[in-house]
Amino acid sequence: MATVRHAHTVWEGDLLKGSGVVSLDSSGLGSYDVSWPARSEEPNGKTSPEELIAAAHSACFSMALSHGLAGAGTPPTRLETKADVTFQPGEGITGIHLTVRGEVPGLDAGQFQEAAEGAKKNCPVSQALAGTTITLTAELA
Repeated sequence: MATVRHAHTVWEGDLLKGSGVVSLDSSGLGSYDVSWPARSEEPNGKTSPEELIAAAHSACFSMALSHGLAGAGTPPTRLETKADVTFQPGEGITGIHLTVRGEVPGLDAGQFQEAAEGAKKNCPVSQALAGTTITLTAELA
């Protein structure tokens, strides 16, 4: 069964001096301030579309990797994933780098790398971002 999640943003003003608030409607987890300076300079307590993409990608990748490892008979004890989304004003998102460190009993480094590459390729967020270069560093703890 398909699911649909909802978020919305209210923006006021022009791009450079304006600001907005993005609300996570489906979960009700909260509302977050967004602005151009938070996107192109320093966050200063505000978020950006790229940070939200990084959060979505790190969560999706971790879920896909956990599922793949468990399906292969080597469920992880712990996965810690970081997503770095690079934004270049005037160009857009120029790349994403995933870094995962895992505790997976019974797996060697090569097997973990292979499982991580599979998760990178098959997680739905990676697939949605297929036009972007996505790189990966995977290591066992």
